[in-house]
Amino acid sequence: MIELMLKKPLLGIVVLLIVSLFLILFSSSSPFSGTPYSITSFSDRPEIWSLRRVVEWRPCKWWLQQPPSPLPVHSNGYIRVDCYGGLNQMRRDFCDGVGIARLLNATLVLPKFEVAAYWNESSGFADVFDVDYFIQEMNGYVKVVKDLPADIASKEPFRVDCSKRKGRFDYVESVLPALLEHRYISMTPAMSQRRDRYPLHGKAALCQACYTALRLTNSLEKKGLELLQAIPKPFLSLHLRFEPDMVAYSQCEYFGLSSTSLKAIEAARADRKPWAGEASRIWRNRGKCPLTPNETALILQALSVPTNTNIYLAAGDGLMELEGLTSVYTNAVRKSTLLSDEDFTSMHGNTKAALDYYVSINSDYYIATYFGNMDKMVAAIRAMKGLYKTLFLSRRAFAVFTSQGLRGERLMEALWKAHRDDFVMSRGSALSDCFCEFQL
Repeated sequence: MIELMLKKPLLGIVVLLIVSLFLILFSSSSPFSGTPYSITSFSDRPEIWSLRRVVEWRPCKWWLQQPPSPLPVHSNGYIRVDCYGGLNQMRRDFCDGVGIARLLNATLVLPKFEVAAYWNESSGFADVFDVDYFIQEMNGYVKVVKDLPADIASKEPFRVDCSKRKGRFDYVESVLPALLEHRYISMTPAMSQRRDRYPLHGKAALCQACYTALRLTNSLEKKGLELLQAIPKPFLSLHLRFEPDMVAYSQCEYFGLSSTSLKAIEAARADRKPWAGEASRIWRNRGKCPLTPNETALILQALSVPTNTNIYLAAGDGLMELEGLTSVYTNAVRKSTLLSDEDFTSMHGNTKAALDYYVSINSDYYIATYFGNMDKMVAAIRAMKGLYKTLFLSRRAFAVFTSQGLRGERLMEALWKAHRDDFVMSRGSALSDCFCEFQL
């Protein structure tokens, strides 16, 4: 046969093509074999963490390596930042408030953390963060006091509405007059404010507060270390967001969920009805819909993250449809299973969020299914520590690919390429306010 093939090259080529086609169709690694999402069909792709990065985010030299601008001799008054929401939202607001205090040449009073039944919360700033360490680290950036002078402490601060303030000039022109008149004001920074309009000394104060000065209390760090030591190594910290309020707020509709999950979502919707029809498709393709645990497991497999990976679930108590992930990634643990019943039940919302934050900034790998306040903070702190194995799963890419009808190996390949590019280019890995790109 071989002699015949040598004499007739065309026949040899045809035979080789037939053999090759046979191997493709009947090989165990074939895209046509097994289930549509069989892990064997993409096992030849390297694990996402093995890729070499082209870009990294590191703290900007103007902030970290240069001494702060001298503080003015006289202060214009006192500012208290009132913080609302979950721990990471309050932390973000407080960091912004520090920058504003420096911008307005004000003395910063320790912030007021909201006492919220919704978050099962009653802890204040000093219950979560080391106050003395914060004051020490902010020395030279902004003046911070624990206690107000007697003549000011006897009255409530004048409340300033900052909901429409968007930058340096709004704060100077609109908030400073109230500070000069009343000498003691309270405020909550606007979410849409433009930090790029801050002078460098204002930015430096914000950066120093957020990424250097805010350290957990000794008792929380000790508890966090105990939790960290209980997790099998190496491990991936996965910030999974699929709680009823999260889904309801997104106004996205999901099919195939359990009746329990659907009832919980409906109860949390209030007047936020889900989008329908074409509007629903457009909304989802913009990346507005949280990934389900099942979708998360699928993307992790597309990224060649081994199914025996040790995973710490940095997630809230109300997480739905978790079996969609844990049926695939069976080595997943939560703080509720690692802590004693007494420890866990005695914790408030801020304490639990602080432990998730502590574990996540010290994990071998970090993946987030959303790009929220905690994720931005964790990514930045990990960049500070030189831990760059951080990735945000793309809700938009998943929605677009599935709406295009991609399934099986084609979907896996598309997801791999999208996340490969994000990881290599460090997209979304840190906040640009305090971090700069470095080409590797």
